[in-house]
Amino acid sequence: MNNDDWLARRFEENRPHLRAVAYRMLGSASEADDAVQESWFRLSRTDTSDVQNLRGWLTTVVSRVSLDMLRSRTSRREEPLDTDSVEPAAGGPDPEREAILADSVGPALLVVLDSLAPAERLAFVLHDMFAVPFDEIAAILGRSPAATRQLASRARRRVQGAEVPNADAARQRQIVDAFLAASRNGEFEALLSLLDPDVVLTADEAAIETASKAPTGPWLAPVVRGAGAVAEMFSGRARAAQAAIIDGVPGMAWAPGGRTRAVLKLTFTADGAISAIEILRDPETVAGLEVTLLDA
Repeated sequence: MNNDDWLARRFEENRPHLRAVAYRMLGSASEADDAVQESWFRLSRTDTSDVQNLRGWLTTVVSRVSLDMLRSRTSRREEPLDTDSVEPAAGGPDPEREAILADSVGPALLVVLDSLAPAERLAFVLHDMFAVPFDEIAAILGRSPAATRQLASRARRRVQGAEVPNADAARQRQIVDAFLAASRNGEFEALLSLLDPDVVLTADEAAIETASKAPTGPWLAPVVRGAGAVAEMFSGRARAAQAAIIDGVPGMAWAPGGRTRAVLKLTFTADGAISAIEILRDPETVAGLEVTLLDA
């Protein structure tokens, strides 16, 4: 095996680690890939015969590349998590990408990290997440170890004191959108996949009375239990419903002309399944809710 093949093999062995470092630094899987690729270019052009710790050398390189990318962001702020980081590649799941995400800091904390200055972010990520010594981080930043320690300390205080956004809300909104699409298209199996097996649906008297007058006849009961029964009720329906935030939680609403007439309040399990649906149509009850319509 020649030296180029050996370097390529060693680089591939370290690729997941390098992508993890770059991802935490940049908060974008596509940019992390770019940073790792640039690291390979630099490795292939460098004489590393005297490098005793190739993993440490590569970590330094990908950190410097990521730092340059962070500093170049002048016209826009990056989103904390891009679509490449949550959607599988066209050819199927990417094990390395999934490993990075499974071991990542999560989208909520990435929002906080994105508020840090580039030097603060690098010091915090390398030291607190990858246990890189301050003297090595200082060499990357061109500062003294004491100054680098202060950067990490300041970043740590900001991270610990920040109000981390509720990452569950975004996932719950996705579930609502998927539920509405499956309901409208009559996709029974898709509805089942979104419901907890023991889901309970309840409806107030006003909702039941309105449903009894529908052209298709009575279809709504005061209490319905189980994913199969609930999915059957909604399959092919919800055509006029839209996503909404109801008392701070993603749900659904019926709002002809922009005026909310009925709501479906949802409760979610820890893993994101819908465990309860409450259909409310009583005017006084609906008026007492804080409802924000999300789409038409």
